[in-house]
Amino acid sequence: AENGNKGKLGKAAYLENWIPTIAPLKTGETAYDVTFEWEEEEIGVPGGFVIKNNHHNEFFLKSLTLEDVPGEGRIHFPCNSWVYPAKRYAKDRVFFTNKSYLPHEMPLPLVKYREEELVGLRGNGQGELREWDRVYDYACYNDLWDPDDGDADNARPTLGGSAEYPYPRWGRTGTDPKVESRLPLLMSLDIYVPRDERFGHLKMSDFLLNGLKAIVQIVKPELEALCSEDGNEFDSFDDALKLYDGGVKLPRGPTLDNLWKDIPLDIINLIFHTDGERILKYPLPEVIKESRTAWRTDEEFAREMLAGLNPVVISILQEFPPRSKLDAKVYGNQDSSISEEHLRHQLNGLTVAEAIKTNKLFILDHHDTIMPYLRRINDNTTSKAYATRTILYLQNDDTLKPLAIELSLPHPDGDQFGAINKVYTPPPADHKEGSLEEIIWQLAKAYVAVNDSGYHELISHFLHTHAVIEPFVIATNRQLSVVHPIFKLLHPHFRDTMNINALGRQVLINGGGLMEFTLYPAKYCMEFSSSLYKHWNFTEQALPQDLKKRGMAVPDPVSKHGLRLLIKDYPYAVDGLDIWSAIRNWVANYTSLYYKTDDAIRSDVELQTWWKELVEVGHADKRDEPWWPKMRNRDELIESCTTVIWIASALHAATNFGQYTYAGYMPNRPTISRRFMPEEGTLEFEEMRENPDRVFLRTITARLQTLLGISLIELLSTHSSDEFYLGQRDTAGWTAELEAEAAFERFGKALTEVEERIVERNGEENLRNRYGAVKIPYTLLFPTSEVGRTGKGIPNSITI
Repeated sequence: AENGNKGKLGKAAYLENWIPTIAPLKTGETAYDVTFEWEEEEIGVPGGFVIKNNHHNEFFLKSLTLEDVPGEGRIHFPCNSWVYPAKRYAKDRVFFTNKSYLPHEMPLPLVKYREEELVGLRGNGQGELREWDRVYDYACYNDLWDPDDGDADNARPTLGGSAEYPYPRWGRTGTDPKVESRLPLLMSLDIYVPRDERFGHLKMSDFLLNGLKAIVQIVKPELEALCSEDGNEFDSFDDALKLYDGGVKLPRGPTLDNLWKDIPLDIINLIFHTDGERILKYPLPEVIKESRTAWRTDEEFAREMLAGLNPVVISILQEFPPRSKLDAKVYGNQDSSISEEHLRHQLNGLTVAEAIKTNKLFILDHHDTIMPYLRRINDNTTSKAYATRTILYLQNDDTLKPLAIELSLPHPDGDQFGAINKVYTPPPADHKEGSLEEIIWQLAKAYVAVNDSGYHELISHFLHTHAVIEPFVIATNRQLSVVHPIFKLLHPHFRDTMNINALGRQVLINGGGLMEFTLYPAKYCMEFSSSLYKHWNFTEQALPQDLKKRGMAVPDPVSKHGLRLLIKDYPYAVDGLDIWSAIRNWVANYTSLYYKTDDAIRSDVELQTWWKELVEVGHADKRDEPWWPKMRNRDELIESCTTVIWIASALHAATNFGQYTYAGYMPNRPTISRRFMPEEGTLEFEEMRENPDRVFLRTITARLQTLLGISLIELLSTHSSDEFYLGQRDTAGWTAELEAEAAFERFGKALTEVEERIVERNGEENLRNRYGAVKIPYTLLFPTSEVGRTGKGIPNSITI
């Protein structure tokens, strides 16, 4: 009662002797002695400690360990937090032991400390936030443009908080509740995120921050000047390959010289692959290492839908012809014009109905998602894009063969008149190489790739991993104490995510940023992603649910994981289900240690408040969706936590770390189309007949956007030197519960077994989708990796 029902504090203690021999210490770490005095009978067993920093500078406190505590032995306090000078805090910092406590289990003397800590992390919702503020709060995406710019064409809508533009919330910086003024570029890398969420690993911090700064400040303006002088087009595929053979020399000049001085030489060497010469040198992407032409085959075009960058869109074809779900009152008839006549000669004697019944037909559908934005994109940007549908046939060897591509445009007289469709089919088997049919088919595939690239980057990668996870980061820190077992379960999967997202808003997804500059929706990029968030469903991001929704798997109790894949050689799904199962088993084993009954879930005040805030505030624009788990039983907790971990680790890895592998060669994954398909009787058609390669290259991404795009994705495909992968922890002694440690060890062993199975599968010659014509093994869901751009490895969290 004397201390407000808080536990009694012992005498103040101070850091004493530096301990140079303690191990293991990393570079930059220092260990000190400290002696605490307390009367055991009066104070009891230490459950927490209060720390006050009386110096002028902040320091990072990694941990405190008490040795030889009577009756207890060793007591460990994992801290891993920046401690600022005491004047910066309304209340002194407090740290707890590594024991886990549900709210009702917390020792009474510690309850108030636990509650006060959470209150402080929530802040008061007001004012600009500074680096020493430990505040996790929500805001809408209201800083994607500069309101002081004065150019209405540069305005971007606020995402989140409206029915028209729904979006997940991101971490509030507090500069303005309506439209935040953008920071100057040199300052933008210091945008507020809670200090403990900022990049802590020096190598990655320098590499990523300075690398993006170099691309925006140095590479972009210099390449713009270079391309304006030397031409912005590739004249041939050999011309495009010169990027990898010799590189691109940047000109000298005072602006470049001054900016160059701001970035350390070792970072310049990493970004530009040079020993100080101003040359952009791009490594040869794996997609063209074994063969310079295999990427052009129909086999590889289809295989990448199962094992490439975006293996999460392809679905079973359930009705023919494919029908649109767009409102016919607004968009008219948007149904497909693909007919049986287009397909019947390619179905090995089957009718379309028979092929559908036997699960032989699949579709990559980029029609309904794109059509509502297509008129604006084609009228108000330099892009000339189509909405697309691609029909594929499952062959006996489990590979897919594309049968037809439909390119659609809005009706010139208005949306209400429906779509103008044109269907293209592959050239006949006896066609001559370089025939007109082959050239047109190659262009049709390029328009599909442009759509798939935009969907991949904006939806599969950014929206469905980066954006949807950030509210979980915020809600977890606001409502779950660090001693809560679910906080300990999820926290490793949030490392650096708020920081990379804040950085992305400043230089990647902002108005005029690199995404708008290099993707076909241009200034409509983020609006487009907002329109797809309307259809987002958290439960369907669970891998088994996603596969069933797309018709790629059906329930089967006798099959592994309880699912039967309709394409057995579907690398993303096969490896992914192994990873999903390992995560789910770990989550189930761990949570069962703390929740013995469903009643324990329902009575956990912190857990219930966490989930309520996540749904009603973090994903407020989706709060009324009926599919949200109610968090009333253990199955819902296990499934939800498994899904969060899956999104933050494996799903992000599968859609991120192969970017340079496949898209580093832009003709394979073009991101912009700048011309429509040439029509017979036009000069463009004759040009295509005479020089098809030049027409192809001048239809897809131009030289400047190519150079910037591959500079960016090479950086984003790279693992840092101190990454922590699935099954690893960055904090020793993270829990005091031996059963929890044992369960985590079993998780690690299960992932090692997954790695072994992936290696085995990649060695089976009959699994053709795991290598394809380009001879790239599928390793994007291989759990661990080395440093660098490896095309494998599942980091615990979204760190890049």
